[in-house]
Amino acid sequence: MNSVKHPKQSTRLPEWLRRPIQTDAAYAEVQKQLKESGLNTVCEDAKCPNRHECWNHGTATFMILGTICTRACRFCNVETGKPGAVDLSEPQRLAEAVEKMNLQHVVVTSVTRDDLPDGGAEIFARTIKAVKQQVPGVKIEVLTPDYEKALLYRVLDAGPDVFNHNIETVERLQLPIRKTATYARSMEVLRNASEYGDGSIKVKSGIMLGLGESNEEILQTLNDLYSNGVRLLTIGQYMAPTRDHVHTKRFVTPKEFKEFGAAAYALGFEAVASDPLVRSSYRADKMIKVDR
Repeated sequence: MNSVKHPKQSTRLPEWLRRPIQTDAAYAEVQKQLKESGLNTVCEDAKCPNRHECWNHGTATFMILGTICTRACRFCNVETGKPGAVDLSEPQRLAEAVEKMNLQHVVVTSVTRDDLPDGGAEIFARTIKAVKQQVPGVKIEVLTPDYEKALLYRVLDAGPDVFNHNIETVERLQLPIRKTATYARSMEVLRNASEYGDGSIKVKSGIMLGLGESNEEILQTLNDLYSNGVRLLTIGQYMAPTRDHVHTKRFVTPKEFKEFGAAAYALGFEAVASDPLVRSSYRADKMIKVDR
């Protein structure tokens, strides 16, 4: 994978990023359950391209702590502004929805709540505990903001099976893409998570391609993630949700994604999902069962 100068890309999506939208009874049932519970999903709020596939299979990624984020990352389609009050009934309502939907692997993420003293860590912990109590044996993955160690461990004390925090992009592009987040802080979060307890909680992260990074920078990021304890990895194509967001610089080919996936496995990652349409919670249940 040599470093190359990438030409300006057309806004027209290449064939490998197009997929037919198909819905069935399972999709409708998931949509109905979510609407009745009053819960939010990142599937809709972030306009995930896989939501139809996931909902057809009866899975969803829940987004807690509201729908308004206190940060304004230039790649994200979640609304930015002043969030409302924390809903203390949300953990139990989410747990009941998991039971009704008969989910076996639950992904819980959130908007970033810099307005709260604990950043919402306590609600994450309560949600994990409520789901495990309501549905014994369920697997839980959490995708959190960049919590400091004490808050991070409050979440991990609740016993998730997978901890995820996305690095999002290479070090050089952190400031223009994420603004208030930093590469070093995210790596510290991942390292702290990997050092927690007996190491039974799997640590996961993800990176988007197509933001203007070089191949060398991608490989360096993979090295850094592995060195900081990450063992589950997602690599996907960045697609600008609107014209107001940072533009997609290029469309990475499926062949290149396979090469980056192979490079990650060569480093020692236990499970890697590397494909243009992969997102951080895509087929999350299979990530902890992958047989290389």
